[in-house]
Amino acid sequence: MRLRVRLKGAVQGVGFRPFVYRLAKDLGLRGWVINNSSGVEIEVEGKVQLLEEFLLRLQTEKPPLAHIYSQEIEYLEEVGYEDFEIRESKEEGKKEVLILPDIATCQWCLKELFDPKDRRYMYPFINCTYCGLRFTIIERLPYDRPNTTMKAFPMCPQCKKEYEDPRDRRFHAQPIACPSCGPSLSLITKDGELLAEGEKSIEATLQALKEGKIVAVKGIGGFHLMCDATREEPVRTLRERKRRKEKPFAVMFRDMEQLLLYAEPTELEKALLLSPERPIVLIRSKGGLAPSVAPGLKRIGAFLPYSPLHHIILHSLDFPVVATSGNLSDEPIVKDNQEAIERLSPLADLLLLHNRDIKRRCDDSVVKVIGGLPTPIRRSRGYTPMPIRLPFKLKRFVLALGGMLKNTFAIGFEDMVILSQHVGDIENIETLKSFEDMVFDLMSLYEFEPELLVCDLHPRYETTRWAKEFSQRKGIPLLQVQHHFAHVLSCMGERGIEGKVLGIAWDGTGYGEDGSLWGGEFLVCDYK
Repeated sequence: MRLRVRLKGAVQGVGFRPFVYRLAKDLGLRGWVINNSSGVEIEVEGKVQLLEEFLLRLQTEKPPLAHIYSQEIEYLEEVGYEDFEIRESKEEGKKEVLILPDIATCQWCLKELFDPKDRRYMYPFINCTYCGLRFTIIERLPYDRPNTTMKAFPMCPQCKKEYEDPRDRRFHAQPIACPSCGPSLSLITKDGELLAEGEKSIEATLQALKEGKIVAVKGIGGFHLMCDATREEPVRTLRERKRRKEKPFAVMFRDMEQLLLYAEPTELEKALLLSPERPIVLIRSKGGLAPSVAPGLKRIGAFLPYSPLHHIILHSLDFPVVATSGNLSDEPIVKDNQEAIERLSPLADLLLLHNRDIKRRCDDSVVKVIGGLPTPIRRSRGYTPMPIRLPFKLKRFVLALGGMLKNTFAIGFEDMVILSQHVGDIENIETLKSFEDMVFDLMSLYEFEPELLVCDLHPRYETTRWAKEFSQRKGIPLLQVQHHFAHVLSCMGERGIEGKVLGIAWDGTGYGEDGSLWGGEFLVCDYK
């Protein structure tokens, strides 16, 4: 008997095909597995009893990062497959596969990173199928190396051998790299002069941080500005250069042991800090950091290293570092090397660069525990672009543009809403341009053509102006929704609530349906 299985969900970039390969081999089944634009397709031949066991184990033993949202099965006549293989990806049909977020360095890669006998010892771009880059390197679907920014780095023979070995943890790990064939670091002055390359650039960066200097560090979704978080002078200098009067800085700690010297996280907050998403978590401070880190506040935004480069830097320091977005306040985070030289040189003393392109900028996520539940304050790196499932199916493809402050936008189709990464406050031309670029990028990535636009009712929001212009230019219907209704409806969708609710929206002022400013309202709402 032949079994055909079609899977949709987060099934690419998580080691799913290698898992299917090993499972089929273990059961003595023949056939193939392939990535396509909808997800993963499998055909296996064998005895019915073994095919049923295959289906069961497909669900119960799948990789930890995989999420299967739908499964279609079909029994067919055998065609006589002789072995099982992973076939080259197909790019036909509508793009429905879900892209994974960037994932914090796993325990196995960390062990190798600090093992002097390992060939990737202290290599700042180590990764495997269980961790590393996804969202910030993919250029188009399906998720294969030629469709990512890693295509610029041909694999060396050793990496290629690991990539092609079904028994290896890096079997079909698309960003696989090593010191022989992968990206590399360089350290430059604010004037663009090359100071060091490779390992020496890290040594010089560490020395600069110890001396109280500010270093712009290129990471996964953009640059961080880093300095010693325990010394007032560099933190105050960073605040002045960044033009950030009071807004708190995030602090990156080496590990949980070091964090506990400066803060008092709850057990849930510890779990969030150690999760694969690695968000910034707002936790109670014990003191010991520079006063300018979080002026007048009892909580700090704390997070742990999530990339190999972060681990290497923090491992060699005996103090935590401020790690704030590489930008002037209220401007988009910088992601490209040349852009960093132009925009971050006035802010940083040195710039630590690498030569792997960042396809799309993605700020750190921020989470706070409220009422015993993790509540995203900023949903971005580590979470985007995983969808939120709705309790109903959308009748049309929807592009929703969001508000003007702390903006994110979304695309919606079927029962899924894919939220963008954090955009920010759209109050200057740079952020408006970044917003527009992100909208077109997400639509292009999913080959998404909206049939309905949704925006705020406020006529002076830049998102409203943009939506009206785009609607007229493309001939797409536009729906405007009152700001506080939108807040209640978003809570309903996020929690999977149907029917009528009494929603309380205390969000300051919003443009009302009668043309006046509304304040805090009790609103009877439903999706109609």
